[in-house]
Amino acid sequence: MIIVTGASGTLGRAVTPLLLREGAEVHGLSRRERAAGEAGLTWHRGDLRTGEGLDGLAKAAAGADTIVHCATDPRRHSGDLDAARNLMEAVRRGGGTPHLVYISIVGADRHPLRYYSTKYAVERLITGSGLPCSVLRATQFHDLIAKVLRSLSAVPAVLPVPAGMRFQTVDTGEVAERLAGLALHGPAGRVEVMGGPQILTLEEMARDYLSATGRRRRVTIVPFPGRVARGFRDGLHLAPDHAVGKVTWADFLAARNG
Repeated sequence: MIIVTGASGTLGRAVTPLLLREGAEVHGLSRRERAAGEAGLTWHRGDLRTGEGLDGLAKAAAGADTIVHCATDPRRHSGDLDAARNLMEAVRRGGGTPHLVYISIVGADRHPLRYYSTKYAVERLITGSGLPCSVLRATQFHDLIAKVLRSLSAVPAVLPVPAGMRFQTVDTGEVAERLAGLALHGPAGRVEVMGGPQILTLEEMARDYLSATGRRRRVTIVPFPGRVARGFRDGLHLAPDHAVGKVTWADFLAARNG
């Protein structure tokens, strides 16, 4: 049996059908009540950040062979560490020794953005837990940059873009395939990182986004000072030697905008 935390999120929604397709018994964890899902998918309600529903998760964890930990919240990044601690507590209460599969982010150990350092802290918690584990780092998802650009283009006429930033975005579905593969096999520790197929400036990505969505905006480059911005300009979040993804930014936009 495989538990997927954050099963209703962007990545979790992509992972669960892949596991079901392979015949796995899949249990999804979500903060909200969910209607019955696909055949073989059982939902559990619980909030890892607050510990709500921990008893139910512990009961499920007792029978789990694998837990794929996809739950995250970039807006409340400090909660990710609490969530991981609560997950570890549920596993302890359950008394089992499931294989933990964790999705982290390229640059977690060196980028000054607090979300990255929190992901690294979770990595250390999992790898130091004594439980069998696999940890995959990936670059940013196409979906994330699309969401950022949608927000930046909310103002009429202008789309402001921070100067000097580059991204190596990767397809969510491809990362989900890699995670599902890890979940269906034995623990592998820290595995090879996964990067998107190309590195583009945010200005290039913004122009592609506007063209694909039919929005008329003037792309304006704006200064973005500080350590975090410098980390992005220096490419601490990139993995040019691991450009294994196949779906490009243009492919993603074409599929999303038809």
